[in-house]
Amino acid sequence: MTNQPDDTNVRQFTVEADDDGVRLDRWFKRHLPQISFAMVSRWARTGQIRVDGKRAAPEDRLTAGQVLRVPPGGTTPDKGANPRKELTEEQIAKADAMVIHRDRAAIVLNKPPGLATQGGSGMKEHVDGLLDAYVQSGPRPRLVHRLDKDTSGVLLVAATPGSAAYFSKRFSGRSARKIYWALITGVPSVDDGLIELPIAKQPGTGGEKMYVDESDQGQPARTRYRVIDRAGNRAAWVELQPFTGRTHQLRVHMAAIGHPIVGDGKYGGPEAFLTGTISRKMHLHARRLIIDHPDGTPLDITASLPEHFANSMAQLGFDEADGEALPEPIRLPEKEVVKTAAKAHAKQYRKERRGERRGRTAGERAPAGKAGARPAPPKKRGPTKGKGSPGLKK
Repeated sequence: MTNQPDDTNVRQFTVEADDDGVRLDRWFKRHLPQISFAMVSRWARTGQIRVDGKRAAPEDRLTAGQVLRVPPGGTTPDKGANPRKELTEEQIAKADAMVIHRDRAAIVLNKPPGLATQGGSGMKEHVDGLLDAYVQSGPRPRLVHRLDKDTSGVLLVAATPGSAAYFSKRFSGRSARKIYWALITGVPSVDDGLIELPIAKQPGTGGEKMYVDESDQGQPARTRYRVIDRAGNRAAWVELQPFTGRTHQLRVHMAAIGHPIVGDGKYGGPEAFLTGTISRKMHLHARRLIIDHPDGTPLDITASLPEHFANSMAQLGFDEADGEALPEPIRLPEKEVVKTAAKAHAKQYRKERRGERRGRTAGERAPAGKAGARPAPPKKRGPTKGKGSPGLKK
């Protein structure tokens, strides 16, 4: 974006790729928030705003490469400006240490476990509070998705307002591909499965805990898991792909099939911890993110494991190289087919659970490897290393 910073002169801006298709008034809100909508409308009515030399209206949509002429003045002091947070040298160093990729549109972090993504009650330090370290002037970087406090790994931050809108659409449209690694207790009876269990906020927890809820209140949630390797019957290393974005989805789903994530006492209780020297921290890591980039080339980022996770992998005899291959994508059923399958599954699920004590959550009463899990469509690949695990028929 080329401009003349002195607002006493006519300014010119070149519309960038991440602003392609945006309304003119929205462009001003993104890049010149100190200029009010009323002023933009007045300039448009009097022909002072020009796009490629032609008059433009606030509702007109811009195209990448067009040149926008903005007249002098119109600035409302401090309007829309967010004061910069003064960060300590230690905080700046911490923010810089998380960066694993940076370009004009994206800042990709490897978030450590124990650091919240956003602030909350009693939360003094979080990723959102460190974002001022990445820019000295201009728009502040913005979060476009989140990770749980105790989940580590790839976290994408948008560098500009335009890229924030672009990336947000990819996450909400489910075109972003998120791949997690986790260590779980026990070994699922199905090596490669799709868990389809609705999730809702558990009453009385203030929204801090979720549970499987097959009533009308539950929100559809789908998770694909694949066993990469196993340590006897004690634990397994799995690859997880969420196809929906429910709060704590991966944690709830793995606990619901009887194989909680190691260290996740919130959903797995005492059974979520392994004996011996295995760390009691959460073993859930956002390993890889593949997402379209405004420049046209997909962004494919991998984040290294935190120390406790890597140590546990070594102690259990797992080799990271065995999980590097990108899993083949699976085609989810069409919307109406999904509805039919969900109804049939719920009916069968209730039939199998009939007679059990009411009031227990689906996660508590689901036997390992059965509740909500079904084999994923077969793929042309070899079996996992876990010999003895009943795999899928090819």
